[in-house]
Amino acid sequence: MEKREIIHPEKKDRPFTTGAYSDAIAVDGWLYISGQGPIDFTRSAFALGTIEEETALTLHNLRCILTAAGCTVDNVVKCTVHLADIKDFPAFNKIYAEFFPGIKPARTTVQSVLGSGIKIEIDAIARMA
Repeated sequence: MEKREIIHPEKKDRPFTTGAYSDAIAVDGWLYISGQGPIDFTRSAFALGTIEEETALTLHNLRCILTAAGCTVDNVVKCTVHLADIKDFPAFNKIYAEFFPGIKPARTTVQSVLGSGIKIEIDAIARMA
């Protein structure tokens, strides 16, 4: 088994980490993306805002990693979404649905205690083409 680390391209010049993990790992034709949140790499800080704003930035970060691995959103087969407040689900779901215009990935959405005041975190699994 050969593993390859994928690094968020915007992170390369502005390191930002919340722990000991890789942004994503490619292995055996699969891409496993660690939980992404609303990180603004131009400021090296979380960009706290509305659930819509945080969802859009989180999905942007997800897309950046997918692109760095040679994938698109169409390659995503499973997402796990953590919301700080499950009442944000309808507003989150609207932005999420626009991000995945074709066949939607399988998904689990739960309410979780999230650090640093963020409202959302998303991890994903993609099949590499």
